[in-house]
Amino acid sequence: MDFAQMMKQAQIVQQKLHEADAKTSESTATGSSGGGLVTLELKGSGEMTVLNIDESLLAPGEGEVLSDLIRAAYGEARRKLEELNRQYLQEAAGELGPLGGIPKMPKFF
Repeated sequence: MDFAQMMKQAQIVQQKLHEADAKTSESTATGSSGGGLVTLELKGSGEMTVLNIDESLLAPGEGEVLSDLIRAAYGEARRKLEELNRQYLQEAAGELGPLGGIPKMPKFF
């Protein structure tokens, strides 16, 4: 592969990475726990945009249970979001073709 061809390939990859970055910014993931008693939604940045708590958990003495369920729902949504964002970046990195891709892409999120 000559240098001009490598540069063209690099420009294509750069564009794909910008597109992947835009997709990750726009992506959302939902997490739930307690059989749906707690649900939440995260934006691509990790910001929580929605939190729904079943009223049965608002009874006195349920604070610790509620805390555990919120953490579990957040963890689920965060894992889904990371996987979605990883897929976007892998799709973009796949364009490296003859350059061999990116073997161990760093965790950006």
